[in-house]
Amino acid sequence: MVCNQRGGIKDDIFIYRVKPQEFLLCVNASNRETIVAWLQEQGSGAAGVEIQDRSAEIAQLALQGPASRSILVTLGVPGLAALKPRQCLEVKLLGAQALVTRTGYTGELGYELYVPATGALRIWNELLTNGKAAGLKPVGLGARDLLRLEMAYLLYGNDIREDTTPMEASAEWVVDFQKGEFIGRDALQQQTVGGVARRLAAFELLEKAVPRHGFHILPNDPSCGKPIGEVTSGNLSPILQKGIGLGYVTNAYSQIGTPLAIDIRGRAVPAIVVKPPFYKRPSVIA
Repeated sequence: MVCNQRGGIKDDIFIYRVKPQEFLLCVNASNRETIVAWLQEQGSGAAGVEIQDRSAEIAQLALQGPASRSILVTLGVPGLAALKPRQCLEVKLLGAQALVTRTGYTGELGYELYVPATGALRIWNELLTNGKAAGLKPVGLGARDLLRLEMAYLLYGNDIREDTTPMEASAEWVVDFQKGEFIGRDALQQQTVGGVARRLAAFELLEKAVPRHGFHILPNDPSCGKPIGEVTSGNLSPILQKGIGLGYVTNAYSQIGTPLAIDIRGRAVPAIVVKPPFYKRPSVIA
């Protein structure tokens, strides 16, 4: 995560070490200009540092699901069996230089392909042709958003923003205080010691209903009707057949097993805080 001095999250990104002294950063598209400016500001005057925005030159295609590896193998991509989660591999893909990463936003086995933008449509069409027998289909952001929510993956702009920190977002695992100095370290260390007033919690509804972004989270006790938080992501999971969501609540209500209620159009629908991810079926995750 890219943090400001207060520990607030400017973006959540992937960094790939392509060569010993060359890195590729994948940022959220909506944050591209912000992060490019931030990097240039931080790297200004640093010897041997060059920052390039190559967004217009490179396209990303996400191939996700159980058959993703076999589809790439049919296209002649080598070395995939040895590629571990979050690792990258430079390959030739249909004659084009490409970076294949074992990453994704779905919770399943998957790969993201960084290819020249000029050849992206041809590669897209070849993938669909070669993957047809395996059931490969194009899907939109709605489907991807549901998959990421079932895994409780965070969405920038909803679940994390610049006014939230990794500690508040229940994402302490991304912070390594052993690695030396980094921007936001002091603020995050202070939160580690002193705690936070609110935390992101995962919840399931106990009745048929659909929680949505912006809905109020209430304490389970109807006599204490004041909201204790707000839903940041919510939907109906078709595989779990229940409403699921994420939301910030005051710290006292963030523990697993805590009963809550979600205000859905004036009705307090009972819910319970659960341990993420929501979707726990064994899978070879990306």
